[in-house]
Amino acid sequence: MPLELYLVIGLALLFDFLNGVHDSSNIVATMIASRAFRPGTALGLTAIANFLGPFLFGVAVATTIGDEVAQSNALNLDVLVACLFGAIVWNLLTWFLGIPSSSSHALIGGMIGAVLAGAGAGAIKLGGLEKVIIALIASPLLGFGIGFIFTRLIYFLARDASNGINEFFKRGQLVTALGMAFSHGTNDAQKTMGIITLSLLISGQIDQFHVPMWVVTLSAAAIALGTALGGWKLIRTLGGRFFKIRPIHSFSTQMTSGFVILGASFLGLPVSTSQVVSSAIIGVGASESFAKVRWSVAEEIITAWIITIPASGAVAGGLYWLLILIR
Repeated sequence: MPLELYLVIGLALLFDFLNGVHDSSNIVATMIASRAFRPGTALGLTAIANFLGPFLFGVAVATTIGDEVAQSNALNLDVLVACLFGAIVWNLLTWFLGIPSSSSHALIGGMIGAVLAGAGAGAIKLGGLEKVIIALIASPLLGFGIGFIFTRLIYFLARDASNGINEFFKRGQLVTALGMAFSHGTNDAQKTMGIITLSLLISGQIDQFHVPMWVVTLSAAAIALGTALGGWKLIRTLGGRFFKIRPIHSFSTQMTSGFVILGASFLGLPVSTSQVVSSAIIGVGASESFAKVRWSVAEEIITAWIITIPASGAVAGGLYWLLILIR
């Protein structure tokens, strides 16, 4: 294999690892904030589920990312190097600042910027890009709406329950949190699989788009390792800055997020775990009272969502031109 292909695979796995670090907060923050599990236990369980998820639910998202966004015959490995670098830089910046931005947005932004710089607009598959953008926009709206409705339904069904029901919501999070972790591993690890498989196709290592098992294994391991290490700044942001999270909020958020992310994975839609979980937390809080939610925090996160695609795209496009100049 050419040396540059090893570079692409290495950068893709680094992105995957950072995605796990970045998104571990999405899975465990509410579980820790509601005191259902200790931090180490929560991160360990979710890391295992993240590793297993990609093996259980197919590679539809990987196919969307690697085969439906750009024309592979118009690309080269420099484009993928620039794409991944743009996404990684943005992830590191938002991680350092404690902002739960979207790794998915960063990757899509990096891909768009690098492809436009390296191959032009004609290399973009508009149908696939439209599918991705719609999924990224619709998923947080679904997270908010389903979280709002589901929490209201829980309160209605538990209206005559004693305080002991809190114990049910605490213990029930073993199921809901693991379900969300499985869905996260399924959706997010597949994005890396898509990029690595695309690089294998571009470099002539495979003659059609199919994800080898070693790519699945490496991608699953990288995101699981990142999840195990955790992102503590983001855990504090999601776990406490919105509102005081109790077991019912955590249970409802995890149930909502797992449903949305897993549903998207079956449909081959890459979604942002950060967006889905953050919007679900807001929806769950708003179901009790709109005044309960600290909307200023939500505004900060929405701002980061809006600028992620153009920012990572600009970095990726600039890096591509730099690679061309130094050759």
